Amino acid sequence: MSVGALLAQHRRGRGDPTQRVDGSGCHWRASRTPEGPVGLAIAPQSRAGEILAEAWGPGAQWALAQLPELLGDADDWTGFEPVHPLLAEIRRRMPHLRQGRTGRVLESLVPSIIEQKVTGKEAFGGFRALVRRYGERAPGPGGDLGLMVQPDADTLRGIPSWEWLALHIDPARSRTVVAAARAAAAWDRLGDVDAAVASVPLRSVRGIGVWTSAEVRQRALGDPDAVSFGDYHVARDVGWALEGREFDDDELAAYLETWRPHRGRVPLLLGAAGVRRPRKGPRMSSRGHLPGRDQFA
Repeated sequence: MSVGALLAQHRRGRGDPTQRVDGSGCHWRASRTPEGPVGLAIAPQSRAGEILAEAWGPGAQWALAQLPELLGDADDWTGFEPVHPLLAEIRRRMPHLRQGRTGRVLESLVPSIIEQKVTGKEAFGGFRALVRRYGERAPGPGGDLGLMVQPDADTLRGIPSWEWLALHIDPARSRTVVAAARAAAAWDRLGDVDAAVASVPLRSVRGIGVWTSAEVRQRALGDPDAVSFGDYHVARDVGWALEGREFDDDELAAYLETWRPHRGRVPLLLGAAGVRRPRKGPRMSSRGHLPGRDQFA
């Protein structure tokens, strides 16, 4: 699996300021590690299978040590049986498909909360504006490419309500981001616990529900069983691809029980192969700043 495909799992839209690809094909990523911010450069995998990386900033040593996990080295598919012919074929064609993990929970939480119940365009725009306004330039030469690190927890807690609105992030989501930032120390500890256990403390924060918890566990903890129930597309796409009809979330949950504790592998495989139902009819429109909230936030 290519470096680009693995890092794309963590990219928040094409304009994500925390990730960049330069003219030589080198992948740049900015992060806030337990040791401090880092700018990380990862060269495309060589024909010999080697991956070269270089890092700058206080978090450089931590980032380089964690790089294998970021690139899916710890992703264990043992026990997963494709069962369905389509999944078996995708797995045969993509034997090296991996799910990476960043180990940084707040870093995944912030954009996931911003993505709650809005269009991708609105979510990515809000996250991009937040990072550009309140983040910091990444250490090293990546900063010259416009690479930026997400704002830290103290900064997030201090952003006034009217500034969130200026970023096109409504009060429901901004309150949840601030609440998540207040628990930053707890999120750092989650990097070392079982991914399934992490759902309980994540959902203890008001505004973080099934969907957000799954999105974070997938990216930060590499949880193979995390499924984004409540997503606008996941249940429909899985049902259409595997049974010829769109599922709702209850049907999806029942259907995926066959694959526990690897339920998240099913949408991962379908997504990696680009298998999704035809998009017909009007697209979901952007919302104003008075969203509803339900159990799937």
